[in-house]
Amino acid sequence: MGAAGDIIVSYARSMAVLAWLLEGDPAIRWQTLRDLAAAPPEAVAAERAKVASEGWGARLLALQGEDGQWAGGACFPAGFKWAEMETEGQPWTSTLPTLQLLRDLGIDPRNERVRTAVAKVAEHCRWEHAGQAFFAGEVEPCINGRTVALGAYFGQDVEGIVSRLLDEQLEDGGWNCEAENGSVRSSFHSTIDVLEGLLEHERATGGSPRSIAARRRGEEYVLERRLFRRKSSGELVDPAYLLFSFPVWWHYDVLRALDHFREAGDRPDRRLDEAVQLLRSKRRPDGAWLLENTHRGKVHFTLEDGDGRPSRWNTLRALRVLRWYER
Repeated sequence: MGAAGDIIVSYARSMAVLAWLLEGDPAIRWQTLRDLAAAPPEAVAAERAKVASEGWGARLLALQGEDGQWAGGACFPAGFKWAEMETEGQPWTSTLPTLQLLRDLGIDPRNERVRTAVAKVAEHCRWEHAGQAFFAGEVEPCINGRTVALGAYFGQDVEGIVSRLLDEQLEDGGWNCEAENGSVRSSFHSTIDVLEGLLEHERATGGSPRSIAARRRGEEYVLERRLFRRKSSGELVDPAYLLFSFPVWWHYDVLRALDHFREAGDRPDRRLDEAVQLLRSKRRPDGAWLLENTHRGKVHFTLEDGDGRPSRWNTLRALRVLRWYER
């Protein structure tokens, strides 16, 4: 076909994918307009405003209970029994994952309906661990990291949790929810949860020299392992890290990590190269990426057609990572 023909085919594919993304939920549309289409700010804002009144965002807000919680609990639904984890997986309908999903949707935290919902959480929601107020956090870094991200995004004071997380950073630079049980080695899962929280906190407050340094150390932990390899041997840590999911909840994968580094906004580190090659290799001929690893557990409602099917979320996230990396 030649170079000119290849360019035309690539352009046509890109335009088809962009049109497909813009046929999605308002949460997909506004982020596509902002991150891929270079739309005017007023067009992006107008589309973003719809997240609270249409589609997935509106449906999630409507599911908040009179007690200010979703499904009657902070991390787990009311009445949850641990035996259910074995057969059904972790449920994702309680307050923490629901707020996390609303943040992923990019719902505007200044919206009055959203502000009211978050105020109810702050007033009424308590952690199952020991009854702590929701935005005071609890004891596990993987939970507290996500709570920092939520508090910072939704305008709540989470300085106490940030201080705790800074004190809990391990010698190797990351975090691990099992540290209280004696673990001295970090976890990819816990570390990405904390990194996202610290970055959101920096956006909201400017951070502090100590918190910024801690985030940088945590990112170095991930980069030293090229996002999915053991530092000691170079072996793959977990095959699941190579499978792309959405929502991610507390789970780590390569696309989630790449999107974090994009959000941080630094010049791409060369240690990301292998992960980016993996990302490129997963693109289908039609220009989309698949949903590969839906995490088991009850959800309020599904967002996409299931594993093995084209995923607007993964395609949006992959394309904006590549746009940042290739620049």
